[in-house]
Amino acid sequence: MSHRVTVEPSGHQFDAEPGETLLAAAIRQSVGLPYGCQDGACGACKCRLLQGEVDLAPHQLKALSEAERAQGFILACRSEARGDVAIECQEVVGAGEYRVKRLPARVLHIDRLAADVIRVTLQLPAADPLRYRAGQYVQFLLRDGSRRSYSMAAAPADSAQIELHLRHMPGGKFTDHVFSTMKEKEILRIEGPFGSFFLRDDPANRPLILLASGTGFAPVKAILEDMRAKGDPRPVALYWGGRREGDLYLRDWVEALQAEWPTLHFVPVLSEPEPGWTGRTGFVHRAVMEDHPDLSGYAVYACGAPVMVEAAQRDFTAHCALPEEAFYADAFTTEADKAGPKG
Repeated sequence: MSHRVTVEPSGHQFDAEPGETLLAAAIRQSVGLPYGCQDGACGACKCRLLQGEVDLAPHQLKALSEAERAQGFILACRSEARGDVAIECQEVVGAGEYRVKRLPARVLHIDRLAADVIRVTLQLPAADPLRYRAGQYVQFLLRDGSRRSYSMAAAPADSAQIELHLRHMPGGKFTDHVFSTMKEKEILRIEGPFGSFFLRDDPANRPLILLASGTGFAPVKAILEDMRAKGDPRPVALYWGGRREGDLYLRDWVEALQAEWPTLHFVPVLSEPEPGWTGRTGFVHRAVMEDHPDLSGYAVYACGAPVMVEAAQRDFTAHCALPEEAFYADAFTTEADKAGPKG
């Protein structure tokens, strides 16, 4: 017997089947709950339980603390309803816009972008292209039933191809294969689109800070391409951080884009630069704070390592007057690069 889930303040309702998480049920029925990893690690799907009871599965405390649980918060991705329930969260317009589907994907190109980063281009069925919002991700369905998730690294297009950036994590179940034995024409299975990390409509056209570390640049690249294609008028500052210069594996691409886009400002930042580096150094989110001590009129989109995303959210809101609701993030959570179980 299914259970009715009511979302406040919208009043939207959907049904959750026994053994199905609230988030999985919402995705299945195109209800726009916010979420990222679907694995209890990022906290993006945190919401307040207003009525009813749920079974909350194990999760990481950084995603939902004991204090937050005591205040009535739950994670939609780890909660199964015991009966009819009501939850409180701000739905994301567009999160359920495109139906999630499973597709075969043929490896079209494998390109080495850096010593530990590969760009994989997948060919999807021409008669059934994947529709998604720039910033969303797909999951690879592995033979043992596990999944690995990666963001699309190019703007949505009419082409039946998608671009992904994969960082090698030694010992990773999927990336070891990608970097050693994967061949062009190999057939994989994917599912998507997933995620609520994409630009929100903003009538005020607030300037944007795009903040990335490592291959957290992949969804940011898709967002930039999409903005450029649509003629989005908002000023954009991109801060991309890495340890060494090689971590900024598409720096030339960004600089070329900046040369033709007057309102795009690019700031590369290295935390462990080698001799000869003349650019900014230190933590990438600190560079943002140095340049923008007042973020009260901005919207920030951050993707990368959890330590970077968490520090940015904490410091931007505490010290730079960024409204909490103006910070959007997609944090890596395991051994590969994006929210969700990776590697």
